[in-house]
Amino acid sequence: MKILIVSAMEMEIAPLTTWLARREGDNAYRCGEHDIDVLITGVGMVATAAWTARALTQVTYDMALSLGLCGSFDPAFVPGTVVHVTSDHVVELGAEDGDDFLTVRDLGLQRGDDPPFEEGRLVNADPPVNAALQKLPSVEGITVNTVHGNARSIDAVVRRVQPQVESMEGAAFMYACAIADVPYAHVRAVSNFVEPRNRAAWKIPEAIAALDGAARDILGCL
Repeated sequence: MKILIVSAMEMEIAPLTTWLARREGDNAYRCGEHDIDVLITGVGMVATAAWTARALTQVTYDMALSLGLCGSFDPAFVPGTVVHVTSDHVVELGAEDGDDFLTVRDLGLQRGDDPPFEEGRLVNADPPVNAALQKLPSVEGITVNTVHGNARSIDAVVRRVQPQVESMEGAAFMYACAIADVPYAHVRAVSNFVEPRNRAAWKIPEAIAALDGAARDILGCL
């Protein structure tokens, strides 16, 4: 199997790439019988969409796996929890109308079922069949350019779309894989709760360790 692993920052998957066997080529690895290419895109939707789409047009992959950290809106998903994001929103795409927010659907610029969207969301209805992946909680995500750290904006987005986690790249990865028709999974480890910015409460090393364990389990089940 040929697998593409995508991450925004090298440090998010550094333990995994140390564990994987190297093969000839830049960012080229092996896990058992599987060849793995690692793509570090940089932070944000634009970089992730561009570099992931480029990679998927250059090589035929059997599966793509996005690995990274996220913030949690849901008290059930504490720092260190690993989740499988199967539905994602690009929540900032639209227009402000006073205190209200209008989505591109509200503006008549996009229908909710315009491919690859389903009712305005990116939905991974057919992820790879994988026992370790199936054990992870399936969650609703949002993808943002500006992570939430203000009580008012947090309340507004929770009331609008009821997200469970947020990232800065997830929907871009999902969009690129969907239009390339490549099976994919978007896996995140919670590093913090989404709240007024409180870096003292972040658990980044713990989240990276949990993500590494989940990634090894997923690759081991292929």
